[in-house]
Amino acid sequence: MYPHERSLVKQLDGKPFVIIGINSDDDRDELKKRITEENISWRSFWNGPEGTGGPISKRWNVKGWPTLYILDAEGVIHYKGHGGPEVDKTIEKLLNDMGHEVKLEKEDGEEGHE
Repeated sequence: MYPHERSLVKQLDGKPFVIIGINSDDDRDELKKRITEENISWRSFWNGPEGTGGPISKRWNVKGWPTLYILDAEGVIHYKGHGGPEVDKTIEKLLNDMGHEVKLEKEDGEEGHE
């Protein structure tokens, strides 16, 4: 999913959009290396040494990985799921409803959202 997330960050630069990642790797040092290797430029929180059973996933009732949430500025959840084309459609709709003309494009080499 990282290529798609990098594409979203690039395409939505300057728009009211952010990605916040929660990582379930149990080894924090390996996670830090992976963040650098994967060029993850967005905020990414560690779910703790319990991995998928950590405090963030417990609080948000995450049972499968990855799980994506799309929230608006008021904190209303507009999408919860495991990805697919509905993610981009939801992002486009929210931003367009806010007055931002957005049409997301799949970039070369990008996988994971369709």
